Amino acid sequence: MTRDRTTPRATPWYEEGEEPDYRFSLANERTFLAWIRTGLALLAGAVAVAQFVQPYLNRATGVALGALLALTGTVLCACSYRRWLRVQHAMRHSRPLPMTRLPLLVSWGMSLAGLAVLLIVLAAR
Repeated sequence: MTRDRTTPRATPWYEEGEEPDYRFSLANERTFLAWIRTGLALLAGAVAVAQFVQPYLNRATGVALGALLALTGTVLCACSYRRWLRVQHAMRHSRPLPMTRLPLLVSWGMSLAGLAVLLIVLAAR
C-alpha cells in the first residue's frame, strides 16, 4: 500500500505549538535525567540486596526487599519519559504543567523498603 503524496503529514509533536524558552526545556530534561538516575540507583540497590545481603537474611525477606527496589526502579524509569513528554507538550501549548504520581510512588516504595530494612536490623539483634 502506497501513501498518497497529496495528503499532508501530521505535524510531529515537537513542532506543535510554540517553542518554549530553552531554559525550561533544559530544566525538564534535567528532571527527566534525575528520575532516570534515581531509578537506576534503585535497580543497583536491588542488585546489591540480591548479591550481598541475601546470604545473611531469611531468603524470602531478601527476595521481597530486592523485588520491591527493582519494581520501584523499573516503574520509575518506565514512567519518566512519559512525564518528560507531557511536560514538554504542556510547555509548547502554554498550558499548566501536568501533575504526576511519580513522587508518591517513589516515597511509598522507599518507605516500604525502609521499613523492611528496619525490620531486618531489629531481627538481626
